[in-house]
Amino acid sequence: MITLHIEKNLRKKILMILLSLTIILENTLPVLAAPEISAPSAVLVEASTGQVVFEQNGTAKRSPASITKIMTLLLIFDALEKGKIKLEDTVSTSAHAKSMGGSQVFLEEGEIQTVDTLIKCIAVASGNDASVAMAEYIAGSEAAFVEQMNTRAQSLHMENTYFTDCCGLTDSDEHYTTAEDEAIMSRELITRYPQIYQYTKIWMEDIVHETRQGSKNFTLSSTNKLLKQYQWTTGLKTGSTSKAKFCVSATARKDDMDLIAVIMGAPDPKVRFKEAATLLNFGFSTCSLYTDPNEKTLAAVVVERGKRDTVQVVYKGSFQILDTEGNTFQNVVKDIHMEPAVAPVEQGEKAGEAVYSMNGRRLGSVDILYAEDVPEAEFIDYLIKTLKSLLL
Repeated sequence: MITLHIEKNLRKKILMILLSLTIILENTLPVLAAPEISAPSAVLVEASTGQVVFEQNGTAKRSPASITKIMTLLLIFDALEKGKIKLEDTVSTSAHAKSMGGSQVFLEEGEIQTVDTLIKCIAVASGNDASVAMAEYIAGSEAAFVEQMNTRAQSLHMENTYFTDCCGLTDSDEHYTTAEDEAIMSRELITRYPQIYQYTKIWMEDIVHETRQGSKNFTLSSTNKLLKQYQWTTGLKTGSTSKAKFCVSATARKDDMDLIAVIMGAPDPKVRFKEAATLLNFGFSTCSLYTDPNEKTLAAVVVERGKRDTVQVVYKGSFQILDTEGNTFQNVVKDIHMEPAVAPVEQGEKAGEAVYSMNGRRLGSVDILYAEDVPEAEFIDYLIKTLKSLLL
């Protein structure tokens, strides 16, 4: 009987050890080795958090060629958001815009196109002429628009970037950026204006040239071959000059996660696309993104001495955390910590915070804010409340 009892205890211990090992294995996956990239500069970033997953000479200043146009597109969408321009607005091509060389959609001087069409010309076919036409329409001149580009870059803390034109055609040492800064402005574009994908996912589309010589169709063909080569591709922009070599800022979405892979200075176009796909595969294989599934459900908070008894509260933003070490987020715990609400309270003031932890380790937090104003109650308010309670 004693021997049997010992065997049972031993079996229990073995089962407990096996169970513990199973839990560990489920929550810890092997970390893949970082990929080998031949391009001199490369960066991989997860878009929602901005976390850098891979970096190789990411802060080295390089000529960006046409991936400059990511900033041009960003300013176009800024202008659309502010109501300065509309998609249906018509834009007339200037002689300066027509004179652009390199990649172009062959706009004629005086040709009229809508903002929507010109965005397609920039995002799909990398039209230098379309970029300058839009720059002039928004800012009055390309030079004034370039000033706006540099101001926007500074606002995004792109400290190693300076633009001298709006399309990247200039192979000048004064026109430069980095893979890291390209990822920053790519992230700003796709997270702030996800409608850009309506353009960057286009493989081919016809536009119509309306000139004095009549109407003729012109086919826009995407410069981004990843649209056909990599199934999760969503964008974004390619570029090449003799100085810049071959560049790409490639965006892709899989399992609700968006990644940005920037390749700069690749020796040929095949290498830039192959290595961008390699980085994206590495990211999707190693990254796990946690987003609070219940971030919109918050109960109203009781307010002391307020004209109203309760106040609505909201999260300041989404809580997201990225893991790159093979862990999962099966045991995330959220604790809500609220401060006592005493009137007056103002919309936007901090009401508390949500703290996230896993296995006893703090992951981060998100502030909870008052969603409305609640003034302090006056004598008449207390009188009305008393009368209501008596009547009820």
